[in-house]
Amino acid sequence: MTTRPGEVYKVDLGISGKVRSMVVLSREDPDAPRALAVCAPVTTAYRESRYEVEIGKPPFLRQQSCVNVQGLQAVQHHELIGPIGRLHPRAMEKIRAALKYTLDL
Repeated sequence: MTTRPGEVYKVDLGISGKVRSMVVLSREDPDAPRALAVCAPVTTAYRESRYEVEIGKPPFLRQQSCVNVQGLQAVQHHELIGPIGRLHPRAMEKIRAALKYTLDL
């Protein structure tokens, strides 16, 4: 399996049985040494911080949402369910800018 930046998957995080939408942020790499994707959670709890990027309500989500780049996680490919959708390239540009801020790059 190869994931692509901007793809949104469902992931069972095992927290009280919660399945959450997560967006892939890591580069597409069919030759990666591990079957992992770096992902950030999609949430409806927008706190108006520079660590969050509003993404509106894409057709594959039920509510207005944002991506929380403070919640980065490496997720094994076999844990990804989907993809259920893909974010617009403009949203990904904003997410990359938020990542640069978050990681002080």
